[in-house]
Amino acid sequence: MVRISEDLIRRRAEHNNGEIFSLEEVSLHQQDIERIELIDKWCRDLKILYLQNNLIPKIENVSRLKKLEYLNLALNNIEVIENLEGCESLQKLDLTVNFVGKLSSVESLKQNVHLRELYLVGNPCTEFQGYRQYVVACLPQLQWLDGKEIRRGERIQALQELDAVRRLVFEQEAEYLEKREEQKKSGLKETTEKQEDPQINHLLSENQNGTHQNRGTSSKVSNEDKEKEFWEKPCSFTPESRLEAHRHLEDKRRAKEKEREKPKTKTTRTLITADGRVLNINEPKLDFSLTEDENNCMHLEIHVYRHMDTSLLDVDVQPTYVRVTVKGKVFQLVLPAEVKPDSSTAQRSQTTGHLLLILPLAHGEIKPKKPIARPSSVTSKQNIKKATRAAAGRELLEVDPGLAQSLANIVPKGKESSHKPLQLLQPHQRCGVEERPVSKDFVDDPEVPPLM
Repeated sequence: MVRISEDLIRRRAEHNNGEIFSLEEVSLHQQDIERIELIDKWCRDLKILYLQNNLIPKIENVSRLKKLEYLNLALNNIEVIENLEGCESLQKLDLTVNFVGKLSSVESLKQNVHLRELYLVGNPCTEFQGYRQYVVACLPQLQWLDGKEIRRGERIQALQELDAVRRLVFEQEAEYLEKREEQKKSGLKETTEKQEDPQINHLLSENQNGTHQNRGTSSKVSNEDKEKEFWEKPCSFTPESRLEAHRHLEDKRRAKEKEREKPKTKTTRTLITADGRVLNINEPKLDFSLTEDENNCMHLEIHVYRHMDTSLLDVDVQPTYVRVTVKGKVFQLVLPAEVKPDSSTAQRSQTTGHLLLILPLAHGEIKPKKPIARPSSVTSKQNIKKATRAAAGRELLEVDPGLAQSLANIVPKGKESSHKPLQLLQPHQRCGVEERPVSKDFVDDPEVPPLM
């Protein structure tokens, strides 16, 4: 049973900043409410109240709402119109698709002098002969009935025939009330029979103690048959049948929630067999690649989800296999060679999110790295470029071993060469001829060519 609570009204009063004392409009439709309560104490200034599509069987606790102008109680289980005399400002009342069979209860609305619209469509009383004439004659302040305007001529005619129509309505009302009492008794009898049915109890015990698979399948089939029978069984449209359908759906919903809450027993996957054989497993269904580099290391790259937090990864490297747990799912790979777990490293790419495991091999020749020529003393960037180009483009000539002695005898033995610094010759020593000193009376004639 859903009850009207302060928290429920505050949540429905978001447009009023959660304040309920000054609330003028509140919508409590489709909440499975079975009783109107506490609204007249908390929300005295209400003008519009929506309570449609609930399970309310009686109009109550609204007489203090003096400012209430519109009350919507459509799609409920109301059978009698009552307890609305205190709603002095009531202008519109909607009782569409209820179970109002006591049409004489409409006369209780005479004191609501401001009532202008009334809706009784879908109620049993609308099938009574003279229904509209009776309502129009009993409520002189009414202007619209079931969405149809009341004309002056129609009202005058209804007042003239009121006595005859009233007797006719009361007779039909008495017949309906007798029929309604039989429906209540039959409905009560059906509920007691269902509770005492031994077959149902047997099925329930089988469902609770179902240890064999055949019993489980048979119970499922019987439940499906009972579900089909429940909805296909003909029944009269009464408040009891509506409550029964609602409770049936509610029980199904709760059963589904209990099944969801039950911990699912997962079958434990075998990672290593009884004889010690390690299995290849890829539960998260991730792509991966295994390569070997020139430094005797294997690179295992696992395409882990890009935006997944690293704390959800658990890496375990063993000499013969690697196990990575991704969000509880196991990725296990048997390695083709033995590795060193202590020297292994794990890295995570910041761009792709992939996980890279570097696994050094336990056995194998270690290959030296290639030396890189670097200049020893370089002062500028230009000299660095020249030095690297020279180092990269330098080529060495190969010498035949037989020519080693001939090349060694290029300089004869016994003759020592003096490696003295070169000296510049004087001008008169250049050609081995001594120059004569130039006399003071010498005059250089430009027409005479120089001596060679």
